[in-house]
Amino acid sequence: MAIKVIDVKAGIFDENDRIAEEVRAQNSAQGTFMINIMSSPGAGKTTTLLRTIAALQEEFRMGVMEADIQASVDAEKMAAAGVRSIQVHTGGECAMDASMVRQALREFDTSDLDLLFLENVGNLVCTAEQDTGAHVNVEILSIPEGDDKPLKYPLMFRVCQCVLINKTDTRDYFAFDDEAVKERIRRLNPKASVFFISAKSGEGFDAWLDWIREQAGKGMEINNRK
Repeated sequence: MAIKVIDVKAGIFDENDRIAEEVRAQNSAQGTFMINIMSSPGAGKTTTLLRTIAALQEEFRMGVMEADIQASVDAEKMAAAGVRSIQVHTGGECAMDASMVRQALREFDTSDLDLLFLENVGNLVCTAEQDTGAHVNVEILSIPEGDDKPLKYPLMFRVCQCVLINKTDTRDYFAFDDEAVKERIRRLNPKASVFFISAKSGEGFDAWLDWIREQAGKGMEINNRK
C-alpha cells in the first residue's frame, strides 16, 4: 500500500507570523518599540532589565511584559522597582507566541510607552522558534553557561539582533573563551551585535544602552516615514 506523505512544516507558523506582523504594526503605530529578551533560566534577564530600565528611565517611558509558566516573581520585582509590568502565564507552553502577546497587550495598556520589554520564558529552544511581534530579539548568554551554546542552540543566535554575554564578573571562576564565542555567533549571524556585560556591576552597559537608543530611534524613524 502506498503511503501518502504531506510536508506541512513550511506552514506551521504561518498564523503566528501573521499575528506577529499585526502586533508589530500596532506597536509601531503608537510609537512603542518592543524588545524580546530571551535566555536560559538564570542567565540574568531580570537583573539586566532592572539595571537597563534604571539607566534609561529619564529618556524613555518603559514597561515590561513578564512571561513564565507559573508564578509572578519577576513581575513582583519589577513592581517593587516602580516599573509598570504585567505577568503572563503561558499555561504550560515553553515560550510566548504572537497570540499570547496580542492577548496581553489587550490587558496591558502600552499606548503611552516608548519601550516595551518582553522577558520571555527561560529556555533556548522554543523561544527562538516563535515570532512574538517584537521589533528586535536579544539573547542573554551568561559566562557560567559556557562558550559552546551557539554550537548547541544555533537557531537562537540566528534570530537575535543582539547577544549580551552576561556575568563577566564571574570570569575568574569559569573557563570561557571570548573570541571563540564571538566567532561562533558571527558564523551564524554576521550582523548580530555582541556586548560583554555584568548586570551586577554595570560593566559594558554603556554600549548596550547605546544600542537600544539606536535601535529604538531607527524604529521610530521608519514609522514616521510611513
